[in-house]
Amino acid sequence: MRDAALPPAAVAWFGRPSSVWWGFAAVHVYFLGWMASFFLSGNTFSDTEQYRQWAMAGYNPADLHGAISPWVYPVLAQIPIFLANIAGPGPYLLVWTLIITALNAAGLFILTRGPRRATGIAPAWWWLFFTAFMGYLSFARVEGITAPIVLVALLYAATRPVAAGILLSIATWIKVWPAAVLVPIIIASHRRLRIITCGAAVTAAVALGTYLSGGLPHILDFLTNQGERGMQLEATFSTPWVWLSVLNVGGSKIADNVAINSTEVYGPGANVAAFMMQPLLVLAAVAGSALLLWALRRGAEAEELFLEGALMMTTAFIVFNKVGSPQFIIWLAPVVVAGLTHDWNRWRVPAALLMGIAVTTFVIYPLFYTPLIHANPVMATVLTTRNVLLVVLLWWSVQRTLELGRKSGARTAIRSA
Repeated sequence: MRDAALPPAAVAWFGRPSSVWWGFAAVHVYFLGWMASFFLSGNTFSDTEQYRQWAMAGYNPADLHGAISPWVYPVLAQIPIFLANIAGPGPYLLVWTLIITALNAAGLFILTRGPRRATGIAPAWWWLFFTAFMGYLSFARVEGITAPIVLVALLYAATRPVAAGILLSIATWIKVWPAAVLVPIIIASHRRLRIITCGAAVTAAVALGTYLSGGLPHILDFLTNQGERGMQLEATFSTPWVWLSVLNVGGSKIADNVAINSTEVYGPGANVAAFMMQPLLVLAAVAGSALLLWALRRGAEAEELFLEGALMMTTAFIVFNKVGSPQFIIWLAPVVVAGLTHDWNRWRVPAALLMGIAVTTFVIYPLFYTPLIHANPVMATVLTTRNVLLVVLLWWSVQRTLELGRKSGARTAIRSA
């Protein structure tokens, strides 16, 4: 399609490393301009307003008087949140956007240099198109900080697994989701003991720093802060109650949970579902780890195993999550970009699925979130489509992991014969 739509000179231009940087500039200048409509008047956008309040008020929950606690995030999230306030509250959003831009630039540099100079160009363009749809979320959430760190870790994982483990441990102490990438690398790598040791060292350093700053009693608050919340509107398992609300069945409704600034679904069985999601998520993680161990013992190739395992575990973290915020989709991008760099043909299907997920998420937020929370049937259909695509992506990753184990086992059997 590309070759049919573009002249050969244009196709050749898109294949050059320099062209990616022009694309990077276009996407990031656009979002800088979008954010300028807020920060030029001293305002913020979306969750960055909460971050700014934390940066100004400090991190002692006792001083928050019932407001949302900053310890809803792991402790290292405080570093970028405080850093963005270095020039004061007025330009907070500008500094936050520049921090994410710098991290994305570092990720793109590593993606398109050295041994990935040729194989990283097309994945880099995919990442830029993904960012064009998801930038309204990635430039306003902590996910925008962690995503490029995870991407760099995945690009290093095959040749420098210890460095990858350190980066992923740091990212996990900013937002929990990179643990879904770290676990497959630990399982697949021959240097797993070193990776675990480095992860423990990072955790010890974080604990020591938190102790010295007086926040140690709150270091694990992020594990319990949202334990009592209900099923968030966008969560995959919330889909039945979304439609019950659209059809006004059994008193089902979509309403705000003001205490945690979340929109949730309510109706028959919704509380039971919310209670069950945590054990289901744990069960999915255990099952995914068992599948990876099985494939490894069957002789699966390590790099493909940890990449597909990372996709499987990360998608499971979204599908079996009772929160399901739109920004969670950003978690998947680093894994797909790394997969495309490793084997473009094998990873085209998840790349296409994730781009579809990004487009439907863009329609949900920022375009038509208000109609969705008012149970608009068209937007309920869009959300359902997005959630079905997530389930299909999880199914693909599980099937590919099974395929890795079966093929490796078959090759071992042939060699033995």
